[in-house]
Amino acid sequence: MDRREFLGGTAALSGATALPGIARAQSTTELSFFYPVAVGGPITKLIDAYAAGFEKDNPSVKLKPIYAGTYQETIVKALTAHKSGTPPVLSVLLSTDMFTLIDEEAIVPFDDFIKTEEDKKWLAGFYPGFMENSQTGGKTWGIPFQRSTVVLYWNKDLFKEAGLDPEKPPKTWAEQVEFAQKLTKRDASGNVTQWGIQIPSSGFPYWLFQGLTTQAGAILANSAGDKTDYANPGVVEALRYWVDLAQKHKVHPPGIVEWGTTPRDFFEKKVAT
Repeated sequence: MDRREFLGGTAALSGATALPGIARAQSTTELSFFYPVAVGGPITKLIDAYAAGFEKDNPSVKLKPIYAGTYQETIVKALTAHKSGTPPVLSVLLSTDMFTLIDEEAIVPFDDFIKTEEDKKWLAGFYPGFMENSQTGGKTWGIPFQRSTVVLYWNKDLFKEAGLDPEKPPKTWAEQVEFAQKLTKRDASGNVTQWGIQIPSSGFPYWLFQGLTTQAGAILANSAGDKTDYANPGVVEALRYWVDLAQKHKVHPPGIVEWGTTPRDFFEKKVAT
């Protein structure tokens, strides 16, 4: 029998084998469940509510949600528990952790548990774009759970002030620069009081960068997880564009932009998009 105990996935639900991680008592199955919190809001209450709803629909299963910190802290705790012989049965982890989990023999594919036609229909029911970075070697190692996507927010009031149509966001990189130039405000001394655009470069910079590289027709890593392509002209073009927003066009804050402060900057109108 495979010794690997639990499944991991990118902001995806990770599941495991019915071995040491699962406790059974009087026909009740207990499943331990590690999850992180990387955003604001009463996430722990929501997860507890989901668990309670699941248990109501499945009386023979006792789901034990365990808050494990940030994504970075959760993968460390999950691997530590695995090495100690007491792994969680399920975990919510980043898709970028998939290959680490495979290398550590701490994960098994969902495919091995897909037996019935109903199971197959369930697995095929997820959006393919969310499944791709949870799959490698022809197997599915993670299931979408709280998948996030990079989106552009814009302040409609600030668009109106700048003479832009508040219902029409920029559609191209060139248009984005043009809009950002109109949206950037400076005081009499030339100091910026409102930036036209702001893209975080801490926390999950590779993820935000992917939003640009994909638009440039480049993929940062192959599906086998053994090759990156940072020399791809599309990657170079995307990085040049990002850097130029600050250094050339001067519509983006210089230096490192913190992930955690960007939402507040947007709400406080320090940045328009």
